[in-house]
Amino acid sequence: MTGLIRIGYGLWCWAVFLMVGILLLVLGFPTPGVALRRSMARRGGRIFFALAGIRFRVHGLEKLPSAACVVVANHSSYIDGVVLQAALPPRFAFVIKKEMVRVPLAGLLLRRLGSEFVDRKDRHRGGVDARRVLKTALAGESLAVFPEGTFTGEVGIHRFHVGAFVAAAHSGLPVVPVAIRGARAVLPCDAWLPRRAAIEVEILGALPAPAASAERAAALRLKEAARNAILAELGEPDLGA
Repeated sequence: MTGLIRIGYGLWCWAVFLMVGILLLVLGFPTPGVALRRSMARRGGRIFFALAGIRFRVHGLEKLPSAACVVVANHSSYIDGVVLQAALPPRFAFVIKKEMVRVPLAGLLLRRLGSEFVDRKDRHRGGVDARRVLKTALAGESLAVFPEGTFTGEVGIHRFHVGAFVAAAHSGLPVVPVAIRGARAVLPCDAWLPRRAAIEVEILGALPAPAASAERAAALRLKEAARNAILAELGEPDLGA
């Protein structure tokens, strides 16, 4: 019986997710202004967690700088994007792998939310995408990034890609590490049905904005500082050593 309840719960979660996603598209597609559409998506994410019975908590919102910044978070589940969208104020543009464009419902919704897509497989296109993201940062828009790029079933923090930190260093924006707990328990990479668990988002102290610098060393220092902060907060194994 426990197995049947688990399956029923997982199917309910997907039904709620689909319902909220379609509602956001119907209401948000004609809505002018990306900030308003992001606000709707933020509320939609929180409604999803409430209807799914998933306890969702965000700590440390007061630590976010009032001006533009780059948020970087650990990545352990397909649900991480929903988690961060529900947690952050609507001024953040998400940097997402380009493969998500091809996901029917998600791709359209992400485009309407002003997301930046980055090609991880084609070096030339990836370079063009990275320059576009940098231009977005230089224009003073806040970014949200999962610098691990992907995730596996192994518990721990993988190595960080440097792109988000290059954008922060070039534009002189502070980097804010964010630790996500519980997303892996809700939807592990080897499962297709969500499970009931609590999710907590801990916004850590911002790393000071560097003087705008094109030097890779500045980006690498930011990367290591942010990664170490997330490792220390989560206490998970270092898989990038």
